Amino acid sequence: MTKQHLVATIIARLEADLALFTAAALHAHAAATHEECQPDNKYDTTALEASYVAQGQANRAQEIRQSLEAYRSLELQEFDAGAPVRLSALVTLEDEAGRTRRLFIGPQAGGMKLADPAGEIVVITPASPLGNRLLGLAAGDEVQGVDAGKGKLYTIVAVT
Repeated sequence: MTKQHLVATIIARLEADLALFTAAALHAHAAATHEECQPDNKYDTTALEASYVAQGQANRAQEIRQSLEAYRSLELQEFDAGAPVRLSALVTLEDEAGRTRRLFIGPQAGGMKLADPAGEIVVITPASPLGNRLLGLAAGDEVQGVDAGKGKLYTIVAVT
């Protein structure tokens, strides 16, 4: 998968998530303000709880809008042999057992997993612990990662 296709896939997923969370926020707002949700007594908190859900959904939609803007304005960098890891790098890591992981260093949407015929790609951000440790390193360097709560040593195989 090319990086252009990778970013287009991320944008498409974010757009779908935005539509979902926007609809959920509108639905939760409608529930919070519906006449049947109005409290019958001082202990009835149904409307209050629904308003919290609506606010949470609206906040998540706003975060997704910010992520979309970040990806729409992202300038993809070219990486020559020996180039250090920075934003928009596709990094391939290999552990001691020879298993590889592919990571895309994106501005937002960390944790998103993307299917690719060559193997899953996970989006991480420079703000994440591993993303922060990777910045400035190059192919051949080693980096400490964390898998299932255990420290794991990875070698950077490629930065593209």
